Amino acid sequence: MTSQPQTSFQPETVPQLDMSSQYAAIGGEIRTAVERVMASQQFVLGREGMALEEELAKLCGVAHGVGLASGTDALILALRACGVHAGDDVLLPPFTFVATGSAVSALGAKPVFVDIRPDTYNINPAELERRVTPRTRAIVVVHLYGLAADLDPILAFAKSHKLPVIEDNAQAIGASHKGRRTGSLGEAGCVSFYPTKNLGAYGDAGMVLTNSAELAARIRSLRNHGQAEKYLSSEPGWNSRLDEIQAAILRVKLRHLSSWQRARQSHAAEYHRLLSAIPGVMPPLAPEGFEHVYHQYTIRVEKRDALQRYLADRKIESTVYYPYPLHLQPLYSALGHQAGDFPHAERAAQEVLSLPMYPELRKEQIARVVEVVAEFLKC
Repeated sequence: MTSQPQTSFQPETVPQLDMSSQYAAIGGEIRTAVERVMASQQFVLGREGMALEEELAKLCGVAHGVGLASGTDALILALRACGVHAGDDVLLPPFTFVATGSAVSALGAKPVFVDIRPDTYNINPAELERRVTPRTRAIVVVHLYGLAADLDPILAFAKSHKLPVIEDNAQAIGASHKGRRTGSLGEAGCVSFYPTKNLGAYGDAGMVLTNSAELAARIRSLRNHGQAEKYLSSEPGWNSRLDEIQAAILRVKLRHLSSWQRARQSHAAEYHRLLSAIPGVMPPLAPEGFEHVYHQYTIRVEKRDALQRYLADRKIESTVYYPYPLHLQPLYSALGHQAGDFPHAERAAQEVLSLPMYPELRKEQIARVVEVVAEFLKC
């Protein structure tokens, strides 16, 4: 009898994000919604988009929602509607996705960076005063990873300097700050529906949320070539309309958002429980009065790159959001910043690592991820 070759056990991959599992659960609802749009033959600025605007505004506790083609467009149009023009300065954190800064640059304005708090990764209100300039026209606050920034002192500072606050709420839909939803506290809240977000479309899409009827009307005009009425444009605008198919898909997903959010929070609690016994790991912070929605579950370790390689070798995916702070991006080299200018943002960029996080994640997968992290730190 010939012996069979011995094969070693190969564990399954734990993905950073598993969108296929989500589609398997709601695919029927999605297909029904898409077919409804196809039957209507209304693909732009129709009933689905209007309904989504109303539903998301209600969720976030604001009066108006304006659907747009992307989250980046939401930032650009909100900035323009709030009065930002070429030559102006806009305060924002350097530790964020490049779109936060490039939206400012798209208007010919200058990003003025404000370092972050090392515990939450969000903009540090204590740094605003020394960064404000006579040309400052707005503050962009990013709610990174699903956690609201410390808005009370930011809003107080903005009020004292008569500056609008624009919330980059791309990663924190459903999060709250002392009982109020993110996206509802500044002059405008900007939402991204990029497919990987907690509420993601099947393509690009975005929205601006606001309590100002005037601001909403201005953005509705700007998104449609500056038209105040059909074929009559009062100013240059954009082509940034949320299409009906994406709106219909998002309306389906919106019905599931609260249950997905609870699942993410449950997974985060399990990560917290297991990681609490492991020295050398800083788990994400959720301060008192802040509801974290865990778009990412981001830990902090000194030997981040080595840990990421160790996880990958064991078929566990992870991602660095973000390895290069904005002030050190080639895009902003002309601003003349050097390493060391924003030390907390720079250190975070060297140490943060986002572990697998999605609603369908299983407890045994979390346990395996933490076990491998613990193995690495004992080496």
